[in-house]
Amino acid sequence: MVNLLSRTIMMGTPLLFGATAEVIAERTGMMVTAIEGIFLLGAWAGFVGTYLSGSLITGFLAAILAGLVVAALYGWICVYLKQHQVVTGVAINILAVGLCAFLYRVIFGVPITPLTVSPLATIPIPVLSEIPFIGPIFFNQNVLTYIIYFLAPLSYFMLYKTSIGLTIRSAGENPEAVDVAGINVLTIRFLTVLLAGIMGGIAGAFYSIGFLGMFTTNIIGGRGWIAFAICFLGNWNPKGAVIGTLAFGFAEAIAIYMQSIGSNSFFPNELFIAIPYIMTIVLTVSRKSFNVPAKLGVPYIKENY
Repeated sequence: MVNLLSRTIMMGTPLLFGATAEVIAERTGMMVTAIEGIFLLGAWAGFVGTYLSGSLITGFLAAILAGLVVAALYGWICVYLKQHQVVTGVAINILAVGLCAFLYRVIFGVPITPLTVSPLATIPIPVLSEIPFIGPIFFNQNVLTYIIYFLAPLSYFMLYKTSIGLTIRSAGENPEAVDVAGINVLTIRFLTVLLAGIMGGIAGAFYSIGFLGMFTTNIIGGRGWIAFAICFLGNWNPKGAVIGTLAFGFAEAIAIYMQSIGSNSFFPNELFIAIPYIMTIVLTVSRKSFNVPAKLGVPYIKENY
């Protein structure tokens, strides 16, 4: 049970990075539907940076840069050119798959054996990690997991207790009022998309260099979309994102555990791999009310207000 719960926290780490970034961006009215592609390119850049330099720090910086570039492209098209956010995101996601496969082949050719790097090591926190039951679950994790312990409360405080948070929420509810106050709505939206790119890049790199130590083009496998779903299942609130992340992290932990026992399980492995995706569909259909930002997905065109 301790191992299962510890893995729940670990597998929830990239989901909370992605979901929190999505909450902040969508509060301004911007659906970052390119999140799956941002995750994938973050995973690719993180692996390549680490493999070529031998440094995990370089890998994460490369992942952040990759996420930032993709987010900037998405933001420029959707915020400034006013193009459809869903269509643009889907196009970028498709492009990311092909781009990663192409660049991986260009850099490494066709390796006979999978290329690997040493993933992030766990860092037991002295004293706290020795607390019975709780210690191994919460205080024997890697550095990215420790960061998420602060991420949710900080993002909640920023959104609901600061003037920046008020501006962000207003940009998604009443952008005209923000504009009248002399604040550039487009800049606010573009900056939150860039933030989503940075955090999405880190989330993607978690899978390649924070957990597995390798890269394949299907390494993300829809987890970007799961983070996207957690955002609205959590009602565009960091608290809800935490709850959703724990639920999906637990589902992933169960899937990994059941795969590890292999043929000893009565049910096929594919069923457990599908658990997070089945959960996404079931929870989406079963939800009855959402606190959707009023201008979510609507481009801000000053002349229309």
